[in-house]
Amino acid sequence: MESSSALIDYRQTGYFSKMVTDYLAADEKLQPFYKHPVSVEGIKAAIGERRQFDTDRKLLVEQLLVQYAGMEVADAVKTNINSLLNENTFTVCTAHQPNIFTGHLYFIYKILHAVKLSAALHQQIPGCNFIPVYYMGSEDADLDELGHIYLNGDKLQWNTQQTGAVGRMIVDKDLVRIIETISGQLTIHPFGDEIVSLMSSCYKEGVTVEMATFRLVNELFAPFGLVILLPDNALLKKAFIPVIEKELTEEFSHPVVQETVSRFPSEYKVQPTGRQLNMFYLTGDKRERIEKSGEQWLVLNSDLQFSKKELISELQQHPERFSPNVILRPVFQEFILPNVLFIGGGGEIAYWLQLKNVFGAVKVPYPVLVLRNSFMLIDKNQQHIIKKWNLGFTTLFKSELDIMNELVKRDCTIQLNLDNEKEELNKIYDRLKTIAGLADSTLQHHTEALQTKALKRIAVLEKKMMGAERKKRKAEENQLHKLKTQLFPNNNLQERVENVMPLYAKWGKSFFETLYSNSLNLEQQFTILSEIDRH
Repeated sequence: MESSSALIDYRQTGYFSKMVTDYLAADEKLQPFYKHPVSVEGIKAAIGERRQFDTDRKLLVEQLLVQYAGMEVADAVKTNINSLLNENTFTVCTAHQPNIFTGHLYFIYKILHAVKLSAALHQQIPGCNFIPVYYMGSEDADLDELGHIYLNGDKLQWNTQQTGAVGRMIVDKDLVRIIETISGQLTIHPFGDEIVSLMSSCYKEGVTVEMATFRLVNELFAPFGLVILLPDNALLKKAFIPVIEKELTEEFSHPVVQETVSRFPSEYKVQPTGRQLNMFYLTGDKRERIEKSGEQWLVLNSDLQFSKKELISELQQHPERFSPNVILRPVFQEFILPNVLFIGGGGEIAYWLQLKNVFGAVKVPYPVLVLRNSFMLIDKNQQHIIKKWNLGFTTLFKSELDIMNELVKRDCTIQLNLDNEKEELNKIYDRLKTIAGLADSTLQHHTEALQTKALKRIAVLEKKMMGAERKKRKAEENQLHKLKTQLFPNNNLQERVENVMPLYAKWGKSFFETLYSNSLNLEQQFTILSEIDRH
């Protein structure tokens, strides 16, 4: 895919929260809520703190080798896994749940950002090595969020009766049927057969969603050296037992988060995340919250309950049954990885900003937080329309009505703006107020009311003139609507709706190479990626 790129500020898109854009601007109001600035110096400081923490590198490498056992492992991945034994090797991590077929485009963008940044830091910080890691949040139980994709505007839902952690669910006929349903749309493109074959080979009946996602991500990103970590692992959780036990017996994280949230400036409207006790019980097809009631610990929606002694015994014997929620999952991630930098979306950055003191409470290093890369993809046909109308990229983020009005005002040959006439009218009414006031001072208020009414009627006339001119451009209006729908499906960013399969079907692996070459490192800007038309 040949392309050109342009960068705009995240604020100009209107799709990112004030908290996120203020974080990118290093606003002093947010500085108390994170540890290190987004800079090479910030990363060096994170490395210094990480060196003081005893990461069990041997355990990490052993478990990575176990999960890759029986697979053909790319040389770049082997090298990266083995290098994690070196005290000068650190990870650049991104995390995401196992959405079916990768879910939304930002799944891809996050991973490539980690890959690109790892390579850049290797050059910028001599003496250290950086490994890109995808941490799979396979214990997430939100199938409504993870079990669908959008393809060409159509929502395709996995209809299954399975419950519990999505990563532990089994690929069944209904999930395979989605691939069969969409294959006709994809195979008309040059690389359609390739992506359909890849999806079919990964999502086979009987394998877990976790393993299907693992195989797919490995096939797509192994050439980049990406290491995939599956944290739903008994031995990794065994190492984390001290933190799990502290949460179960002290419920330490909730008051820490509450206190942090209470200090957030009110303009951010932060809602406290998590619960009184931030652990789930995970077994079979169930992932249920644990709650303390008196001297008993209850597993909700089940008959299970434990005394303190029984709970600790269960934790020691079956650590894999204890699953951290959104508050403690980041702590677990940073506990088991020699991580110095985390790449996340806007929502992730927002809740990580609540967690600095949770990390501090268990003495786990807090990483540099980097907002993941974002792209808007513009193909040749869309690019042709944008050039024809001479639209600036920031204009694309305005509403259809605002864009159309801009085009009409700019290109129309007749007068549509009545500002001069409004000014003349104001002068006339100012003279009338003076004349009327001489006769009776109360008539000045009456004249002002007439003035306000007249100006409103002129504004209505102005809108009607604009509407009449837009009607003459109905074809353009329809074309604009189609363009906006393509660039902002469901009135959202492409990356939050679209799936990678149609893009792979069109461009193959060159699409990933294009994204990689245009991925930013620490620059933190929104990228417009336009396909180049050589014809």
